[in-house]
Amino acid sequence: MASSAPTNDRAPSVHGAPENSRRSTPPPQDGAHETSAFRDRLYDLTVSAGSRVLRRVEGFVGRASLVGDRPVHDPARHPGHFAWTRRLEENWRPIRRELDAVLEHREHLPNFQDISRDQQHITDDDDWKTFFLYGFGHKAEKNCARCPETTRLVESVPGMKTAFFSILAPGKHIPDHRGPYKGVLRYHLGLKVPRQREQCRIRVADEVRHWEEGEGLLFDDTYHHEVWNDTDEERAILFMDVERPLRFPVSLLNKAVIALVGLSPFVQNAKTNQEQWAERFAQAAEPQRAEPDAPMTDGDPRPRRAQA
Repeated sequence: MASSAPTNDRAPSVHGAPENSRRSTPPPQDGAHETSAFRDRLYDLTVSAGSRVLRRVEGFVGRASLVGDRPVHDPARHPGHFAWTRRLEENWRPIRRELDAVLEHREHLPNFQDISRDQQHITDDDDWKTFFLYGFGHKAEKNCARCPETTRLVESVPGMKTAFFSILAPGKHIPDHRGPYKGVLRYHLGLKVPRQREQCRIRVADEVRHWEEGEGLLFDDTYHHEVWNDTDEERAILFMDVERPLRFPVSLLNKAVIALVGLSPFVQNAKTNQEQWAERFAQAAEPQRAEPDAPMTDGDPRPRRAQA
């Protein structure tokens, strides 16, 4: 369900994906293999065609931008459009508390590529974990219920399309890449930042920035960017995609394009994967309820189980 496709922190792996674990799934028969290959090819062709369309629309979007067209944006320059950034930054501690509760079950979090396979070209290990709240407008109900304060805050952001916790392991490097569509802007809110912050950084075009806890970073992910966590601590942020402020009527065109992307095969496939992972996480995170003991019987101090 990922905004994953058009996002900049991406990665696919097949490690532990609930619907296609390589260990538990028997080898397909010839016919099943051919069907799977056809679906994969159709998927790739659809994504490729969609990418070409998005690139053509980008020209209109860049020229109609109400906030300019630059790699990194300063929300203070456009308070009428980005007032929400301050609200998130002022409330980062409640968000961090909900993140910490999620991280207690880190081993049950999916890799980015487990959710969105189009991320495989930039990550294929277990070092980029995700916890989705929204992906291209699709709400992850179970995950949102676990993080009510974070959900309330992200839902208050105008044009919010994607929101999730993005967790990078120590030593993780996300290679140079770019997002597919200029109609959204990327926002990072620092939640858990290594002490050696200068060694944990992102490059957007020629600008290098470092995360700070409680501070945001707003940028255009269609500029080439790259991420390094060259520390021995994990880095966790709230990762969001929001609609770019645009002049009318391009703003309407942008909304239509984003809606169509949300219906595309790669987003629908990611949505299915996310729902399966959310169910798995919920089952693992819920404390097991102890079976109640039956009343003690006369003369026996040991509690006994109720008999059927």
